[in-house]
Amino acid sequence: MTLNCIIIDDEPLAAQLLASYAERTPVINLVGTYNSAVAAIKDIKEKKIDLLFLDIQMPDLSGLEFATLIPKTTKIVFTTAFSQYAVDGYKVGALDYLLKPISYEDFIRVVDKAENIFTEQERQIVYDRDRFIYVKSEYKLLQIRLDDILFIEGLKDYVKIYLEGNQKYVMSLMNMKKMEENLPKPEFMRTHRSYIVHMTKVKLVDRFRIVFGSNYIPISDSYKEEVQRYLDLHTLA
Repeated sequence: MTLNCIIIDDEPLAAQLLASYAERTPVINLVGTYNSAVAAIKDIKEKKIDLLFLDIQMPDLSGLEFATLIPKTTKIVFTTAFSQYAVDGYKVGALDYLLKPISYEDFIRVVDKAENIFTEQERQIVYDRDRFIYVKSEYKLLQIRLDDILFIEGLKDYVKIYLEGNQKYVMSLMNMKKMEENLPKPEFMRTHRSYIVHMTKVKLVDRFRIVFGSNYIPISDSYKEEVQRYLDLHTLA
């Protein structure tokens, strides 16, 4: 994945430092560096910009004011020498906030954060469109339709994918964390360290256990609040 990036900072040294970080980071495509928000308006509206490093204190148009003018798809990282602006930054939906002088470690941290968000969005688009995944099972690559999955059980280094229809389950060498990360949310929800449930398939919840035939899926305290919130949204009072 490549993230198109713009840097806006009226301090030349600060802008140059961020530009040098961007140029040494493979995932970043530096589209431009600007000394004012006004100078960047045209490009940021005409080009697809994924990530924006934006100074808060600038003449003519501040970073906070400029943040209200850009497309919602652009993730903003505010940069400033003044920590009191952090709350204001999050109020306008900033991805993160970096305090000057900015280290390469901090730069990479927010780039990784942005990359994870865009990867998840891209994956969600693909799943919504194709509605299937591939898993390895006994040296074979099997296609599994998302709509056929009931729930997934973690068994040490394997996952057991329970399916509707004649084929009852598929075993695959994979951990639960990877499986969870690669399924659309909240359609698939972790209910327990050993279980992921296809929530649209849930027909019965008995004493806060999800029931699929003779299988009772526990809901642990770690996931109880999230699962309850999902159930509440679909429950008639």
